[in-house]
Amino acid sequence: MIAETLAGIALVKSAVDGIKSAINTANDVSEIAGYIDQLFEGEKQVQKKRAKNSGHGIGDQFGVNNIASEVIDARLAQEKMQEMRNLIDLRFGPGTWQSIIDERARRIQAAKEAAAVERRKKIQEAKEFEEAIKSFLLVATIVCVSLGLFVFLFMVVL
Repeated sequence: MIAETLAGIALVKSAVDGIKSAINTANDVSEIAGYIDQLFEGEKQVQKKRAKNSGHGIGDQFGVNNIASEVIDARLAQEKMQEMRNLIDLRFGPGTWQSIIDERARRIQAAKEAAAVERRKKIQEAKEFEEAIKSFLLVATIVCVSLGLFVFLFMVVL
């Protein structure tokens, strides 16, 4: 669990260092997009670790050291995010960071909606397949019964 937090914080710090080193020479945001992705991923890992308390004993979950570490790591991540917001807005103009945040949220929502549509489509296809199998079995049963009756009647007549 500590390794996850360290990975999250380390990812945030490395992204900040990368952005700081590339920000002055970047001509547009796409040149630092990889670092911004790392920044979001690192912040996400820190938040996920903070929200996830399973796998630890009560002492670990409520211990002052663990709580302090989680709170400080989350604040450090937020501080670095704010620092990057200011740096990017200063370099590329006011509102650039918010545009990035908005576009990211829009794409995440679109991906979730696409996944939901795909799940509904697969469920519908499974239902249609089940109905086709039921119809086939019904027709096959009717044909077999009809054929059996025909053979029975043919034998009785002869």
